[in-house]
Amino acid sequence: MTGYMAEMRKLVGHKTVMQCAASVVCVDDSGRLLLGRRADNHLWGYAGGACEIDERAEDCARRELLEEMGIEADELTFFCVNSGPEAHYIYPNGDEVSNFEIVYLCRNWRGEPSARDGEMETLRFFAGDEIDLAEISPPIRHVVAALLEAI
Repeated sequence: MTGYMAEMRKLVGHKTVMQCAASVVCVDDSGRLLLGRRADNHLWGYAGGACEIDERAEDCARRELLEEMGIEADELTFFCVNSGPEAHYIYPNGDEVSNFEIVYLCRNWRGEPSARDGEMETLRFFAGDEIDLAEISPPIRHVVAALLEAI
C-alpha cells in the first residue's frame, strides 16, 4: 500500500476508514469478465483501488487497471456506485474500510492482460456461467452479481 491510504493507516492503524475508490471491469467481445485472483484473500476480483488526493475517479480506475492487470483502458463507461454495508470490509491484515467505490466497465483496451504488481496472483476471463459468487471477494460480490445480470 502506498500513497494516501498508507499515510492514513499510519495515523489510525486498523480502525475503519472511509475508502474512496475506483474500479474497472473489462468485458471482452464474448461478454466474459476479466477477473484476477487476489493475493490477499485468494478470491476473485476486478481491478481497482483507493483514489489519491485530488485524483479523478476515471484516472484512478485507469491507473489501477494498468498497475494490476497490465492493460490500458481506451474508454470507460460508468456502471455503479458500490457503497453501504455490503461494501464494508476487513482485509486479511486487519485493515477495516467502508468503501465508496465507483465502478466502470471497459470494453476496449490495449495490451495483453497480465498480473503486474503482486496484488493479483493470476488473471482469467470468465463467462457468466463460470462465476461462482462464493469465490468473489466479499465487498464486490453484489457488484459482480449485478454485472452478470446486466451483460
